[in-house]
Amino acid sequence: MTEPANRLTFSATNLLHMNERQHAPAVTVSIRMVCQILDRLGEHRPLALECVERAGIASALLEHESARVTVEQFALFYRTLAVELDDETPGLFSRPLRPGTLKFLCLGMLDAANLRVALHRFCWFFRLVLDDLHFELGEDEGLSRIALVERVALQPHRPLILELMLMLVQGIASWMIERKLLFARVDLAYPAPPHAGEYINMFAGPACFDRPLTALYIEPAFMDAPIRQDKAALSAFLRKAPMDWIHVSVSERLFTHRVRDLLEAGLGSPQSVEDVARMLHISARTLARRLDAEGTHFQAVKDALRRDVAIARISRTDEPIGSIGADLGFDDPAAFNRAFKQWTGSPPGSYRRAGAGR
Repeated sequence: MTEPANRLTFSATNLLHMNERQHAPAVTVSIRMVCQILDRLGEHRPLALECVERAGIASALLEHESARVTVEQFALFYRTLAVELDDETPGLFSRPLRPGTLKFLCLGMLDAANLRVALHRFCWFFRLVLDDLHFELGEDEGLSRIALVERVALQPHRPLILELMLMLVQGIASWMIERKLLFARVDLAYPAPPHAGEYINMFAGPACFDRPLTALYIEPAFMDAPIRQDKAALSAFLRKAPMDWIHVSVSERLFTHRVRDLLEAGLGSPQSVEDVARMLHISARTLARRLDAEGTHFQAVKDALRRDVAIARISRTDEPIGSIGADLGFDDPAAFNRAFKQWTGSPPGSYRRAGAGR
């Protein structure tokens, strides 16, 4: 995470974050991630709400369960809150992890011979600094398993805490080996939550709910991969955290992401399921079957892409909202407004107020 700075001040770092927002990919996450962190902060909530504003998130969006924020907005909110609370896991655990914790964790992993050794160090590091849960590295039916062992009750919002810690493993490990770490499966020791459909974009592997243990399962080939990063690359990695591991795109495995990538490349042009199937060298029926097996369908992927691009452009730029809708295939501004409100629960203008001029 970033080093402590003057609280609630504008600096060159803010200018850098503004530039990142202009060039970041159009990806969004549910507002619930912001709201649930706020719910845990008690007396610190007013300060956290200031961090929401500094991240370019309109406070009115906190009242809409279906609202979305861009990944970089969430990451900036999280980083800013971590600095203000002097805690790299802001409000998640019974004692804070002071700024610099993530840096020292990564420094201790960089000279490991391979990912297996690095993750062994990762697990032992958290045994030293965290009381509420720890990680255990083991083997299970030919797969390496990283389990999260809960030592105290993590309520409220236990799933969010487990999600963030699993994504931490995923993000650091993927960066260390300089390739996306794919999981044989991701086990969650809780029932499927209302946002279970989001897991396809959160973890690089299939999610299984109601399991006896929360754990990531990794193929041996990944565990033997060498560490490819060094100290020179660490600062840039930490400066963007946790943006790089809040959302995944796993084109090697999931058709959903391959379809989205193709749709995004041709955004602004009419694209049917037949057009995309042709580019993938399969039939439209096969494409529909593949997407169905991943729990989605063509129109849902297309709408999610248009939603994310719309939110990103509205919140980052001063472009007329009607022009953005037209670029996304809506000839009628009223039709775009209706679709946007159906996607997010709010009109486009509420997002413009969140990000305009930042």
